[in-house]
Amino acid sequence: MSPDSRLTQTLTALLADGPSKTGPDFGKASPIGLLIVVLLLFGVFALVWSMNRHLKKIPASFDGPGAADDATGGQRDADGAGIESAESAAADTPERPREPGG
Repeated sequence: MSPDSRLTQTLTALLADGPSKTGPDFGKASPIGLLIVVLLLFGVFALVWSMNRHLKKIPASFDGPGAADDATGGQRDADGAGIESAESAAADTPERPREPGG
């Protein structure tokens, strides 16, 4: 007998057996399963609620304050020279990198 035919016979015998633990409570969920499902649903609700709160804090655009002036040409004074505001001047100065957590 070849190894393939022995494997086929073994698999056929295993698949032909019926379920071994079939009592009156077979297939019923326990109250602990319900508790786990409720806790998981509560956790998903809390995560969605928290994410919505964080998404409301995100600005409409991530462009810097000077980016809008550059796109529209910026403000001009009477003789045509550009006027720089304090915000755009501050945006042009390099800022020191911040330390994490501080």
